[in-house]
Amino acid sequence: MRTFILCLLSYLTLLSYSHAITIDIVGGKEEGELPIAIVPFNQQPNTKSPSQDIARIIYNDLYRSGRFSPMPTYLLPEQPYQSNQINFQRWQSIMMPYLVIGRISGGFIGGYTIEFELFDVFKGKRMIGFRYTANAKTLRKVAHQISDEIYSALTGERSVFNTLIVYVTLQQYREKIQYHLYIADADGANSQLMLRSKEPILSPSWSPNGRYIAYVTYYSIKRDKRMAVYVQEIRTGKRTLVSAERGLNAAPAWSPNGKFLALTLSKDGNPEIYILTLRNRALTRFTHHKAIETEPEWAPDGQSLVFTSDRSGNPNIYRKSINGGKARRLTFKGTYNARPRFSPDGHKLALLHSSGNGYRIAILNLENGHLNILTQTTLDESPSFAPNGSMIIYATGSELAAVSIDGRVRQRLSVDFSEEVREPAWSPFYR
Repeated sequence: MRTFILCLLSYLTLLSYSHAITIDIVGGKEEGELPIAIVPFNQQPNTKSPSQDIARIIYNDLYRSGRFSPMPTYLLPEQPYQSNQINFQRWQSIMMPYLVIGRISGGFIGGYTIEFELFDVFKGKRMIGFRYTANAKTLRKVAHQISDEIYSALTGERSVFNTLIVYVTLQQYREKIQYHLYIADADGANSQLMLRSKEPILSPSWSPNGRYIAYVTYYSIKRDKRMAVYVQEIRTGKRTLVSAERGLNAAPAWSPNGKFLALTLSKDGNPEIYILTLRNRALTRFTHHKAIETEPEWAPDGQSLVFTSDRSGNPNIYRKSINGGKARRLTFKGTYNARPRFSPDGHKLALLHSSGNGYRIAILNLENGHLNILTQTTLDESPSFAPNGSMIIYATGSELAAVSIDGRVRQRLSVDFSEEVREPAWSPFYR
């Protein structure tokens, strides 16, 4: 137990934390990738040159999903931008089943108008087509929306191109350390600084509606410096102190209805799980055990919590109903299982696993108990599911990475080497 306490305190105080992120595919891609051609969007007459390449953003989105194999632009046999310009036989001759074309106009006074169409080449017919309006600041958002529409039309699944990620960075200059909390598009672009602090920033967690982030940092009362949990509104930047009990104030997790936070407190001596009612700041103790209980996570139905505990001797994952009763142990393999995160459908847990040879991201199937290790690196931490359940983002070394839930697609989110990046969390779909 003492070893686990030291590991927990080390984790909370020594995590070293760039916001200039680029994403590269570093592992195998999905079998049966769909070939698709994305023609550069035509800039209509009297149109101000846009600051973003819409077609390139769509290309990158679909490529990084692991589900598509976009044709390189230099290989395109033609570059139509209207449906009557498409030579379907030419595309059929190179066995290209899907084609995206588009147009962009305006950009001076009334903003931009962006149109796109997706074609089934072999049927010679349009599948979908939409028109959007945007300004210079929302061009990337529209490009991600178009990617979402294409992905959904061709896979029948909801995509995550238009979601966000949150992460923490650390920048060290001589003897000074600066921590930053950022949010960014899911592809790492368009980063926004939410908080700058000389104190560590830990465990950012999204509210279910995507409007708020809870996190841990420190604040001082006179000469008493304490860990504290804050909730910050993304749109305004307003932040509210919600917990500053003596001892640990750690690992906040939102309930699915957004009314409660589960968190770890040691105000009564031992680290335990508590439930905080945000409306009136009332605290309800959830666990009662001599072991360390930490890292809570709500089930998607809101009826139970999973958490990390060393009550079995080593850190393992347990589950307990919010209505009480005994906690049930879920993990039995390896020497270390921690940081559980539910898949959106509630059928799986992403977690940090070790069998004595490093820390890796794993998936636990809650229906049959099967544990599948997804990564080959040895310093992984902080797994977080994409809101459609297809990928997991995590930190490894000083970088962020992502892996598909079957382990086939792996991505490295490269960063500015002047900073280190940690604690990623994927946003929910917006409501």
